[in-house]
Amino acid sequence: MTDDLLRSRATVFFRLILVIPAWIALLFWTIGAFFVVIGAWFVLLVRGRCSDGMHEFLASYVRYAIQVSAYIHLVANPWPGFSPKADYPVRVEIDGPVAQRGRSVFFRLFLALPALLLAGATGGSAGLSVPRRSGRYGFGSGVAGAAGIGAVLGWFACLARGRMPRGLRDLGAYSVGYTAQAYAYLLLLTDRYPSADPRLAGPQELPPHPVRLELTDDLQRPRLLVAFRLLLVLPHLVWLALWTVAAFLAVVAAWWVALVTGRVPDTVHRFLAAYVRYAAHVGAFLYLVGGPFPGFVGAERSYPIAILIGPPEGQRRSTILFRVFLAFPALLLAGGYGGIAWTAAVLGWFYALARGRMPRGLRDIGASAIRYQAQAWAYLLLLTPAYPYSAPTLENTAEPHDEQIALELGV
Repeated sequence: MTDDLLRSRATVFFRLILVIPAWIALLFWTIGAFFVVIGAWFVLLVRGRCSDGMHEFLASYVRYAIQVSAYIHLVANPWPGFSPKADYPVRVEIDGPVAQRGRSVFFRLFLALPALLLAGATGGSAGLSVPRRSGRYGFGSGVAGAAGIGAVLGWFACLARGRMPRGLRDLGAYSVGYTAQAYAYLLLLTDRYPSADPRLAGPQELPPHPVRLELTDDLQRPRLLVAFRLLLVLPHLVWLALWTVAAFLAVVAAWWVALVTGRVPDTVHRFLAAYVRYAAHVGAFLYLVGGPFPGFVGAERSYPIAILIGPPEGQRRSTILFRVFLAFPALLLAGGYGGIAWTAAVLGWFYALARGRMPRGLRDIGASAIRYQAQAWAYLLLLTPAYPYSAPTLENTAEPHDEQIALELGV
């Protein structure tokens, strides 16, 4: 990705109209890819390796679909044209054809369903659509999910400032990147299963923020805790609902005080910070991002997925007065991240039951969702004047050995 964040206001305003010719071209590409992948499926079953010509056509289709998706989601500014461009700001590199196992090829459509579900939650598609409720596949824009919400928010930001916010751009880049992996796996370009690890979006650094996530989880998941997770979380959901009522009353009182003094009282800040931490602990347990059963008080660093919240600080009264309206875009995106976390949790539930551990990629994208949601709620509840950062990025993650990273990222 070589994007510079600059966006032409005119092309942003008319983006959905300008992309129609590319959509039509992509439709013809999709029809061609459908017939080519059927032929590649038979060739792989017989020879165990795709022909160079079929592989190159399908790889070109994936590259072009991702460039169209990047244009739709405002991840890139130039018009994508009618075929993949070697100098486009968002490019997909795909290795040449390799030998693949017959069983994996034979059941590829079924094996790819979980990846397509997660691609749908991230919202980075622009060609083959993910499974719909009707059970059909088709041609779609993919303007949905977290990346779709980010594109809508980015549309307003680009019109106002002429540039895409880096966090929203990086969220879109992660989404189209994961979708590229899912397409490549589905279309028999590789037998490497897609990885949801946020590090695949490229080297990213979180900007300084008063609300941070510290991740020290070890990925192990006792199968009994996994199997009965929804039953075990029920007491926490009841307690969280009661705490939410108290937090609402506390933040209303804090809002009036902060309008006068310009800051939230220390006592109320500690109460609301404990509420945000506890909600994050419950979410981490529910989404299988965390392994152990959480406590009920939201104590700092009492859970492997720890939310660290800075002390109270002065805030501008104008932002305090309109905090609910200012927080609305962040809460919309937090809902999109919730869809990613739920999808990753469902897929991780089956994996953890079988293997006794959570896949690192699903755990990390779930943790990214919890980090963003905690920042969004902290902003709404007046704990910080800093707006949440949109990119699916983590910091201070317990890293595995280099060999394990290489294996899980497919390097």
